Amino acid sequence: MNRNLWKLGLIAFSALAVTCKVAQKTPSVVGDEAAQTTSSQPADSVPAFTPNPSPAALTPEQSLRSFRVPKGYHMELVASDPMIKEPVAIAWDGNARMYVAEMSTYMQDVDGTGEHDPVSRIMLLEDTNQDGKMDKSSVFIDKLILPRMMLCVDHELLVNETDTYDIWSYRDTNGDGVADAKKPVYQPGKKSPGNLEHQRSGLDWNLDNYIYVTVDPVRFKYSKGTLKVDSLPSGSNGQWGLTHDNYGRLFFSRAGGEIPASGFQINPVYGSLEFPDQYDEEFSAVWPIIATPDIQGGLKRLRLPDSTLNHFTASNGQSIFRGDRLPADLVGDYLIGEPVARIIRRAKVINKFGKLTLENAYQRQEFIASTDMNFRPVNTYTGPDGCLYIVDMNRGIIQESQWTPKDSYLRPQIQRLGLDKNVQHGRIYRLVHDGMKPGPKPQMLDEASSKLVTYLDHPNGWWRDNAQKQLVVLGDKSVVPVLKQLVSGQQGSLAKKPSALGRLHALWTLDGLEALDKDLILAALHDEDPQLRRAGVWLSEGYLKQNDEPIIAALRALKADPSYDVRAQLVLSLHASKSAQAQTLADEIIQLGPNNVMLVSALKRLLRKYADKP
Repeated sequence: MNRNLWKLGLIAFSALAVTCKVAQKTPSVVGDEAAQTTSSQPADSVPAFTPNPSPAALTPEQSLRSFRVPKGYHMELVASDPMIKEPVAIAWDGNARMYVAEMSTYMQDVDGTGEHDPVSRIMLLEDTNQDGKMDKSSVFIDKLILPRMMLCVDHELLVNETDTYDIWSYRDTNGDGVADAKKPVYQPGKKSPGNLEHQRSGLDWNLDNYIYVTVDPVRFKYSKGTLKVDSLPSGSNGQWGLTHDNYGRLFFSRAGGEIPASGFQINPVYGSLEFPDQYDEEFSAVWPIIATPDIQGGLKRLRLPDSTLNHFTASNGQSIFRGDRLPADLVGDYLIGEPVARIIRRAKVINKFGKLTLENAYQRQEFIASTDMNFRPVNTYTGPDGCLYIVDMNRGIIQESQWTPKDSYLRPQIQRLGLDKNVQHGRIYRLVHDGMKPGPKPQMLDEASSKLVTYLDHPNGWWRDNAQKQLVVLGDKSVVPVLKQLVSGQQGSLAKKPSALGRLHALWTLDGLEALDKDLILAALHDEDPQLRRAGVWLSEGYLKQNDEPIIAALRALKADPSYDVRAQLVLSLHASKSAQAQTLADEIIQLGPNNVMLVSALKRLLRKYADKP
């Protein structure tokens, strides 16, 4: 095996000139023209391809100079070791204080010795002078077992650890940056099975006010300080990472199956739906800018002659960019890390008559790529400031010990390169753009509900999501009248008439406050915006279960809706009713779209599969 790798190294070295020529022939969107900045190296100073990258641990400043990014973009360092070590996830509270989950015991040697010892922690970081860099830190929670899920809810942090389904709430009651109050919010009292890579992640508060996780067929609703569990027809099979778009579509990924995106066609409450062509084989190929010999898949996953990873194998930490301080053409794009390739993919999400497909935004190149062999992007986020944030675990080993036994392909590569020695590092970056200043710091935890309502129309999706969540958690129904005004398109307390997205969040906030009535749903069903109509259909399901005839009549008027998103939601939602007229209407909608794969082949089979389920 080592002899083969030696030969591959020689081939890769001799192919460097050819590789550079190919890169020059390909229209360069990702590399050769990035502007000079003081915070990161311009892309044209980073080699087009490095056949023999150094496995040595770099300083944070050296890592910052390792990136190739598109023209105008550059990376900034937000936090790094020794302030944080082994970071895997971040969460912001309503005042933009950042919580960082650290898996301090993850693969500290090639055997994973002591991996489940209770010594991991969650750090609390703050940027006190608003320069984008964290300058204040405290250990918020310590003595944890590999914390993996976090969700900020008002002044509390919900946390789940590895090996358990239990979720606890932590709070700092005296303002010293350390949690001193702890209470259970969900306690099934069962051990979570499987290795740490195959357990739940997420706690994603979606547009519909449900909190979603990966792996298992459950979701949660936050109510009066506890999480109420709701079962789903089938598990998502997602692994590390979960995100949603502006309209509540969830995006999962499955690294174990080498699947970079899944579950995004329909909400899992309706079951599982995948299309074989929702992205093509070309999309599954990845394009590192360094040789990547430390791959779990063995030689079949190496591209010859340059010894690079040829296919997604560790896709994780995905996000839909929804910020307002990067170029508008990035908004709505799907971003996912591939830590074995040391890249972050950017994909365009394309809606083709209700069916979503993904396409790489670049030709045989990646949005972000690094020559740092220890760059391990494990999560991406839209931040409160409207920029993109990247969690880099920055370490040598990125595969759990189940895949590094003595007879494995991977173990000798790790030891040969000395990657097992690179531990207890970590970086958090943000991606910024020339001429675009990051947005201001929010203070949502200190503001009245009437002020929070105005953020439902904010151009940054982070603000809209967190304002909605905070309003629902507070349960302050004094804002119901103004929310109803916003849904109807009136200016209300805003400086201008609300956008469609602002009205959509107002509608779902009313739902979360249990203040949504039939008249509002009927108004949404007649709205000029298709996503408001789709939401109206979605929200009508409670009435459909009661076979409400006025609602069914209003839905019938939409059966030939020009938006296939609306039609698809109609078919999905109508199955909530057992009435003959609802089922007849669903069949009529399908018949009106005889050539639409979403309606005819997929949803019809799906509804037949789940017809007998509650």
